[in-house]
Amino acid sequence: MKVIVIGGGWSGSAAALAARNQGAEVVLIERTDMLLGTGLVGGIMRNNGRFTAAEEMIAMGGGELFELADRNSLHRGIEFPGHRHSNLYSVARMEPMVRSFLLSKGVSINCQVRVTDVEMAEDSIRAVLARQNNESLRYAGDVFIDATGTAGGPANCSKYGNGCAMCVLRCHSFGGRVSVTAKAGVKEMIGRKGDQIGAMSGSCKLLKESLDPQIVATLDEKGVAVVPLPSSKVLKGKLGLKCCQQYAIPEFEQNIILLDTGHAKLMTPFFPLDLLRAIPGFENARYEDPYAGGLGNSIRYVGMAPRDDALRVEGVANLFCGGEKAGLLVGHTEAICTGTLAGYNAVKSVRREKLLVLPDTLAVGDAIRFVRKQMREEGLLSLKYTFSGSVYFERMKAKGLYTLDLKQIEARLDATGLAGVFAER
Repeated sequence: MKVIVIGGGWSGSAAALAARNQGAEVVLIERTDMLLGTGLVGGIMRNNGRFTAAEEMIAMGGGELFELADRNSLHRGIEFPGHRHSNLYSVARMEPMVRSFLLSKGVSINCQVRVTDVEMAEDSIRAVLARQNNESLRYAGDVFIDATGTAGGPANCSKYGNGCAMCVLRCHSFGGRVSVTAKAGVKEMIGRKGDQIGAMSGSCKLLKESLDPQIVATLDEKGVAVVPLPSSKVLKGKLGLKCCQQYAIPEFEQNIILLDTGHAKLMTPFFPLDLLRAIPGFENARYEDPYAGGLGNSIRYVGMAPRDDALRVEGVANLFCGGEKAGLLVGHTEAICTGTLAGYNAVKSVRREKLLVLPDTLAVGDAIRFVRKQMREEGLLSLKYTFSGSVYFERMKAKGLYTLDLKQIEARLDATGLAGVFAER
């Protein structure tokens, strides 16, 4: 069995790991020189309902990446506005840890490989065509997983945002995102909110060294720093642009909220540099990512795959999807969950076995099904869904799915018969 995973973000890494754990030969293709994608500047795990989702995955045998992130945590169990029991991982150390772990498992990682096209045979993909430097490459496989995400390239960020903000996706150096789903002839779904196409990434990264020593000391000790903004510095309406709706609450508009992920994670899509430097403690502030964080940020959710609840892409027999490609799911936890299921089901499809659909008695299964249904409804492509807040977290709580009780999660898994399912060979 040969599985080709395109896109090495959290979702693609999880898909490659899950397929490899099922005994497949796995080739992971990534267009840049590093894995994790937006996870290179993310850093938040286990906040709110993400704790429940992570523990469900661990109980199902699909939690190795969560355990890696736990070991790499700079801060555990912190609270910031609207969010409880959060872990913050080091964005500097995470990617090498994940890469080494995947290699130790036998995943073949191919970086700086950019997809150019696909070869089709009726309703199936026969091979993915790509380029590395000036060399043409062909990756044939039995099944393919599209984990290319929905962000960029620069033309989309300019057309639907405030221009290319030169973010960690580094499209100018490695080429923009190429969707395997679209290349296979599938019409993708586009998120929109009124006149806004897609959504803007919701945070920036400041060099800690550029901040006042007292702010840095607070970050080092507590993991979070909340600095009230003078009313004249509050930028109204900016939070409506965010893809991360769980942070679109008044506290994030009225304060500068920083999280320590190795750098200082600024929880806003952008903040004009001259205004930022007028705030005490930020006189020397400098953006680390995106470099033009005073102007804008990357645009995401402009190319999602129509799919079923087993994460198979509609219209292509041997194509699965995970992460943002699987729909309006926001976050690293969500990407790992969908990537793991996509990788597992990719192997099941090659074996011609029944695909796994997670039940709605589990938060992960309910989220995958709920988001798929919501995306079919008129006007709901403007919403985003996450275990950590907003629409879906409220649903989790209403359904009694949100819990910190590990014994309760274990009992749920026992009732479904899915304990350890992703670890079975």
